Amino acid sequence: MVPTNKPVGNIAIIFAGGRGNRFGDPRVPKQFHEFSGKPVIIYTLEHFDRHDRIDGIVVVCVEDWIPNLQGMLKEFGISKVVAVVAGGHTAWDSIYQGLRCATKYFSEESIVLIHDAVRPMIDLRTIDENIETVKRYGSCITCYPIVETIMTNYSDGGTAISNPKEALLVRAPQSFFLNNILSIYKKAYREGTGGAFRDCCSMMHHYGEPLRTTIGPAENIKVTYPSDFLVFGNRQKITGH
Repeated sequence: MVPTNKPVGNIAIIFAGGRGNRFGDPRVPKQFHEFSGKPVIIYTLEHFDRHDRIDGIVVVCVEDWIPNLQGMLKEFGISKVVAVVAGGHTAWDSIYQGLRCATKYFSEESIVLIHDAVRPMIDLRTIDENIETVKRYGSCITCYPIVETIMTNYSDGGTAISNPKEALLVRAPQSFFLNNILSIYKKAYREGTGGAFRDCCSMMHHYGEPLRTTIGPAENIKVTYPSDFLVFGNRQKITGH
C-alpha cells in the first residue's frame, strides 16, 4: 500500500535492468547468476537491507525476471524493498522509472542512493558516507583513485597522457536529493538529451550541478565479465560476506 503521508528517508534505487551480454550467458542476466546458491543481486541488496539508515529500496528489474526476483526477495528475507519496477529502453531511462516510483513512497526531500545490482562488494561505510555527503553538499559520487597512467587515443591518430593524480574512476552509489535529480531528469527529457548520458553524475555535471565525491573500497567493482565474477567469488571465500 502506498503511504498517504510520505516520509523523508534514505532510499536505495538498485538498477537491475540490464541483461549483461558481455558476461557471456545471454540466457541469465548477470545479476541473477549465483555464487554459493545466492544470486549476485541478493548479495547487493543485503548491504542496503541490513543498513539501519536505509529506509526503503526500489529495484528496477528486467521485466521478464520480475517474478523470479520477487521469489528471491522472499527466499532470502529481503524486507526493505517497497517496489520492483520494469526497466526502460536504456539504463538512463530505467533509473528514471525507479526515481519516479520512489516518489510514490517517500517525500521528494529524501535522499536516493543509485546503485548497480552487479556491484555486490559495496560496504556499509560507503553507504554512510554517501548519505552524510548528500546531507551536507547535495550530492555524492562514489569513486576510486586511478593508479596507472592514462593514455587517450584520438581519431586523428594523436595521443595524450593524463596525470592519474588528477583523475578518479566513477563508481556507485551515486547519490542525490530526490527532488534535485528528478528536476534534472525532467529537464533532460524536455531537451531530448537523455540518451547522451552514461550515468547520473554525467547528466548532473552537464546541467551544472555541483558534485562531491567519496572514495569507496577497491573491491566495489561492477561485475561485467566472467573474470569479475571470479574476483567476487574469491572475496566471498575470504570474507564470508
